[in-house]
Amino acid sequence: MSIQLHRHGSLQEIRLARPPVNALTPELLTALRVAVQAAPAEGARGIILTGGDKVFSGGMDVPHLMGLDRDELRAGWSTLFSAARAIARSPVPVVAAIGGHSPAGGCVLALCCDYRIMARGPFRIGLNEVQVGLVAPDAIQYLMRRVVGTYRAERLLVSGALVEAEHAQAIGLVDELTDAEHVTARAVHWLEELLKLPAASMQATRTIARADLVAALDGFDDHLLDGFLDDWYSAGTQAALQALVARLKK
Repeated sequence: MSIQLHRHGSLQEIRLARPPVNALTPELLTALRVAVQAAPAEGARGIILTGGDKVFSGGMDVPHLMGLDRDELRAGWSTLFSAARAIARSPVPVVAAIGGHSPAGGCVLALCCDYRIMARGPFRIGLNEVQVGLVAPDAIQYLMRRVVGTYRAERLLVSGALVEAEHAQAIGLVDELTDAEHVTARAVHWLEELLKLPAASMQATRTIARADLVAALDGFDDHLLDGFLDDWYSAGTQAALQALVARLKK
């Protein structure tokens, strides 16, 4: 099972559960999208997105993707955007409880949440696509620009930097830090405090404030994946991806 569901009163915890590093597959991302969309209909007033104790999510499962043909690969990457849109469009607030490392696709999912709580310590987060020869589409780059500012996002994206938790909080990439064992409890507390506000005004304000996020992701149609896939199949990117797969096998 790729996700697990745990209830905290009126809050729904959705846990990525694909050991050892919660690498994202089309099946996991589809399950995540369905769970996010179902939670409000099942009475949840807020959602907590959690992952592993040391790794929130290691990003897309590159070894799995390398075995797909172009059509399957397009469909696989499309599920990442579908899950991201579901989180961004959620009618109830979503908190990312990041208990460990969160590179690439893990960071994408976290950036779509309303609030990010990360474990204190030597854990890293960021969009490191450049390091494996990929170009993050503008819709994904916008997620980073939205939280850390245009120039700082440029520096992080162009270098493919992964920053440690303390630095991530300092630049606004995550909102707060806590001990690893408390990230979920802190997420519950944050949501409970938010939900004490008058519901109609809070939700209406939230919808306005997040409209740019929704628009950025909605503006990325699946046909725009063609350019991304062209880059994927380029010689330089394939070499970098093969090197990554070799490292992961060690």
